Amino acid sequence: MPQLNPAPWFLIMLATWLTFSFILQPKILLFSSPNSLSNTPLITTKPTPWNWPWT
Repeated sequence: MPQLNPAPWFLIMLATWLTFSFILQPKILLFSSPNSLSNTPLITTKPTPWNWPWT
């Protein structure tokens, strides 16, 4: 069964992984995020309890 022989597929997987890691990933990381982080402190509000009508 040729699909159990890892010799040809391992090199293809390794070449694909190296291509993604060294060429594509830095290009993808250069894109700016649409939601930039802000330095304002988060305002935490205390949640109000839910009034269950059947209790």
